Amino acid sequence: MKLQIQLTDQKQEFNKRPTKTGRRSLSHSISQSSTDSYSSVGSDSSEDESSPRDKAQKTSKGFSDFCIKNIKQADFGRREIEIAQQEMPALMVLRKRAGGEKPLAGAKVLGCTHITAQTAVLIETLIVLGAQCRWAACNIFSTQNAVAAALAERGIPVFAWRGESEDDFWWCIDRCAGGNTWQPNMILDDGGDLTHWIYKKHSSLFKRLRGIVEESVTGIYRLYQLSKAGKLCVPAMNVNDSVTKQKFDNLYCCKESILDGLKRTTDVMFGGKQMVVCGYGEVGKGCCAALKALGAIVYVTEVDPICALQACMDGFRVIKLSEVVRQVDVVITCTGNKNVVVREHLDRMKNGCIVCNMGHSSTEIDLASLRTTELRWERVRPQVDHVIWPDGKRIVLLAEGRLLNLSCSTVPSLVLSITATTQAMALIELYSAPEGRYKQDVYLLPKKMDEFVASLHLLTLDAHVTELTDEQAKYLGISKHGPFKPNYYRY
Repeated sequence: MKLQIQLTDQKQEFNKRPTKTGRRSLSHSISQSSTDSYSSVGSDSSEDESSPRDKAQKTSKGFSDFCIKNIKQADFGRREIEIAQQEMPALMVLRKRAGGEKPLAGAKVLGCTHITAQTAVLIETLIVLGAQCRWAACNIFSTQNAVAAALAERGIPVFAWRGESEDDFWWCIDRCAGGNTWQPNMILDDGGDLTHWIYKKHSSLFKRLRGIVEESVTGIYRLYQLSKAGKLCVPAMNVNDSVTKQKFDNLYCCKESILDGLKRTTDVMFGGKQMVVCGYGEVGKGCCAALKALGAIVYVTEVDPICALQACMDGFRVIKLSEVVRQVDVVITCTGNKNVVVREHLDRMKNGCIVCNMGHSSTEIDLASLRTTELRWERVRPQVDHVIWPDGKRIVLLAEGRLLNLSCSTVPSLVLSITATTQAMALIELYSAPEGRYKQDVYLLPKKMDEFVASLHLLTLDAHVTELTDEQAKYLGISKHGPFKPNYYRY
């Protein structure tokens, strides 16, 4: 007896439009999880759909200065934070070594970062070091609701939930800033949105600020613009270009999390697929290395001839996006720029092409050109949309063009420990610096602090550093205790 298997035309099935689907709103969508989960990635669909702004919530101790999805998730969030702490040794060491000294005593830190278990460890470390904190999210999709609840339960004012609208996003930042009810003297920003909002809406707060610590390339670009225009009112520390951020968070974190984000959202097989990575900075290098290791055929686009030459030497074909956009299966942006992928590219992509972004903000993909009446949006699963053309062709857009790894997966705690410790050290440096050490400009973290942050993580990896002899140190003209490289050294 012959078993006959009938195979449907997959391409025809994939292009077929559902018969019972309404036109999706062209405004910002809110991500919902398809499962009842308290995990770090999903949000649970069992909750009511009302906005947290419309609900009055209190902690078990009556604290109410917060706005989150559901305070009842606090216990789950606390477990997430405890798991993250195990992979964030430097912050734990910092608590033990400096907790008694309270180097941030009197500091009032206004923060706007991703609200995850790892950043929660940072926030609670700052409090152990003496600071008071208020926090909002820098991304509408990356907040772990249970973690936000755990922070609120500990009496930390936090204003964020997963799936905020654009209006919610700015409302949360405004509530976090506190107006005249809370006067911050330090800012910890990721992307520059908080700094921008204070400059625009609460400029009087700058009078008491001692400094700004900024993590992302987007935020640093904004700060340098302010500095160039003579409008930067306080000193700012550029964490993004510190060695411990560039070489570890940007490179190694993205090297692992790009695969996690793509797998969780699309179940894509990497081997044999043609992929183009736009940008070969540290993020692009990490993405390309990971994709190549799993057998993908990787192309690179670059504007910088030095980065382009590096890509060539690493075995990647450097091309223009327009040359391969018709044939690639996946397009990944990581340039920090705007309009890297525009409507012309999107129109030429083949059916089923996956489009995503590993940069900080959603400006790299021209989303506005996709929010038109002739294109139909279809939500497939959390953070996955089909954008469907009139002829039935569709592309797969992940996280609405926002940061893929933190929107769709998780990131390694150990790498974030390095970045978070660098941020903490930058805050301590700016806050405790004597008057006059830092002017109204943008500064890099002193190399000695970069080396200190790195050294705190070596014991976890059972690494033993060789010590210079006095003779060797004298020969090199450096201290045997560092710094070991000049400021101009390129790692």
